[in-house]
Amino acid sequence: MLSLNTNAASLIAQNSVGSTQKALSTSMTRLGTSYRVNSAMDDAAGLQIATRLNAQTRGMGVAQRNTQNGISMMQTAEGAFTEITNIILRMKDLATEAANGASNADDKTAMDSEYDQLGLELTNILTNTKFGGQALLTGGTLAAAAGITFQIGSSAAETMTVNTSANFTTMATAITALNGGDVTTAANTAIGLAETALTAVGTLRSQLGAASNRLDHVYNNLANMKTNTEQARGRIMDVDYASETANMTSKQMLMQASTAMLKQSSSMSQLVMSLIQ
Repeated sequence: MLSLNTNAASLIAQNSVGSTQKALSTSMTRLGTSYRVNSAMDDAAGLQIATRLNAQTRGMGVAQRNTQNGISMMQTAEGAFTEITNIILRMKDLATEAANGASNADDKTAMDSEYDQLGLELTNILTNTKFGGQALLTGGTLAAAAGITFQIGSSAAETMTVNTSANFTTMATAITALNGGDVTTAANTAIGLAETALTAVGTLRSQLGAASNRLDHVYNNLANMKTNTEQARGRIMDVDYASETANMTSKQMLMQASTAMLKQSSSMSQLVMSLIQ
């Protein structure tokens, strides 16, 4: 039907231009931002899932740093215990040498002087070994009755507690007894005290080593989960450039065709005028 009041072809062409323009704008936005989902309107359910996955990956990333910091902290303690072990071994050597009948009184006095200085250094290491400015051994993190808790995952329940207080107390007691030894008058006793202290230090070092190994495995598992979770999020959020580029090209062609038809639809009114001339 030819009509001056209503140009159906023009209305249809306008609607097509509007729809195509909207689709073209969405496609160009995706290509420009590199994201398939730029607002909840693009994929409401997908955005919710992607946000949850993002929260998980960010939490696991922080947990990875937590595990590395935990390992570093225990390696700091391990370094201190390595030196403590070396000192105790030297104290045992001095006690063993002093117990020999070939050592005279002057020799034993010199040995006892070194023995006492080494004992003072044991106390110094136990007191002043710190990590991040915080005491680590005597009166510090590893001596705490409640132990130390590491956050090793993105959820509140994912924790790991390392409690070395009992073994630390045993070691500290053994070292105190060792420091009270005297190689000039009780060398044989000092030998036994050194052996007891070495055993106590070894037990504590073993516990810290086991905890560090566990944290290392925690880190590796977090890395695996984080990688796969990020890939899952990417499949939801990231744009497929090959597909979206083809889609944009199609919309551009439709836009050109719709615009051309909108222009042609205006000639319909001229046909009405030709009838009444």
